[in-house]
Amino acid sequence: MQHVFTVQGMTCGHCERAVTQAVQGVDDQAQVKIDRAAQRVEVDSSASREALGAAIAEEGYKVA
Repeated sequence: MQHVFTVQGMTCGHCERAVTQAVQGVDDQAQVKIDRAAQRVEVDSSASREALGAAIAEEGYKVA
């Protein structure tokens, strides 16, 4: 299932890796595409939107 999140606070490649690792901590098969400039994170995963969003938020990013 495709999930799209607006994620505020990503400023560098390290942030992108942190978000990707957080998502893959919930679903290790998840495919993550990040557009940092647009604050957009697209996730193709079988996990719930709530679980994925919570994992990103736990890394310290604001998720909408």
